[in-house]
Amino acid sequence: MTESLRLGVNIDHVATIRNARGGGHPDPVRAARLAASAGADGITAHLREDRRHISDDDIARLTDEIDLPLNLEMAATDEMLEIALRHRPHAACIVPERREERTTEGGLDAAGGHNHLQHFVDKLKNAGSRVSLFVEPDPVQLEAAVRLGAPVVELHTGAYCDAFAEDPEGRQTRAHLERIRRAAALAGELGLECHAGHGLTFDTVGSVAVIPTIAELNIGHFLVGEAIFSGLDSAIRRMRALMNKARAEAGGARSA
Repeated sequence: MTESLRLGVNIDHVATIRNARGGGHPDPVRAARLAASAGADGITAHLREDRRHISDDDIARLTDEIDLPLNLEMAATDEMLEIALRHRPHAACIVPERREERTTEGGLDAAGGHNHLQHFVDKLKNAGSRVSLFVEPDPVQLEAAVRLGAPVVELHTGAYCDAFAEDPEGRQTRAHLERIRRAAALAGELGLECHAGHGLTFDTVGSVAVIPTIAELNIGHFLVGEAIFSGLDSAIRRMRALMNKARAEAGGARSA
């Protein structure tokens, strides 16, 4: 069991709000500083091809001004690779990206895209970044990550969170959560560090946080949305507390 569960705070949608009007407010780097003081273990930012939220300048400033590890989410393109190699973030998470999608809609096809992805994984690893692949909780994708030499996988939790919103106790909700549990266990068996994220809320985080082989959760959109009502500091602290409570209770149950 991974005793300490890390929280990566994704600040993309602070930049979305800024870009809706232009100018410099709200500043995602200020949000990153606040996240650090509220208990985040890392900062996640997705530099998209169309720059719809995070900008190149944001990445440069986050690299230079923030002490927490930066996890750069990126598509497997030459442009994004050049940026990652220039800034050398602590971590680089390769994600699928389609221009027309509102948000990342699913996991990367690491199995089908092996020949394309190998170049990016190798280059990023050689530059010193911890490479992760954002994938569905599917054994085929985890095994592909091993073949690619990626040390980390991040499991896509979106299907579980969507099912929970429709019916928290429903069959589909339970089935999606079980897929995550099994994939996380397999990741541990395969020697992969396992992360998870996408769509997690106060109501859904506990069921994922108790999974013993998950080492990190990356959460953003919900926290930025909740900040409208309670403030970003309060939202992050509450999420951190829920994660800690779930992990502590899980550890106590296993040792009893």
